[in-house]
Amino acid sequence: MSHAWVTLDQEDARTLLADETVYYAYGPTTRSVTNLLKNLRLACSVGWRLRPKVVVTTGAAVAVPFAWVCRLLGAKVVYIESLTRITAPSLSCRMIKPVANRLYVQWPELSASVPGSLYVGNVSGRR
Repeated sequence: MSHAWVTLDQEDARTLLADETVYYAYGPTTRSVTNLLKNLRLACSVGWRLRPKVVVTTGAAVAVPFAWVCRLLGAKVVYIESLTRITAPSLSCRMIKPVANRLYVQWPELSASVPGSLYVGNVSGRR
């Protein structure tokens, strides 16, 4: 398998990823310890089964257990901070940063707040 997706089970995800390999995580993830633990268990299961070489994520709480578990299993982790974060990093960014091999920010102002991050532009194409 060349790639797989992990996302929340929502109608748009089901439509956009209809022909893809998808693992549906547990939500809501906003400060939910129960769903964090469920997603940690899912990350262990999926990570162990797939043994990914690289994990690329744009964050949110689902990403945190997957980044940590897959990094511990030997994967490289690439984190792309949200376009909405201009001056301060998100909680997900701060939690994934210790295991990230690469950490991209989408605004030059944010690179000063996130040591070791890389700014190479943003997904909108605006600078």
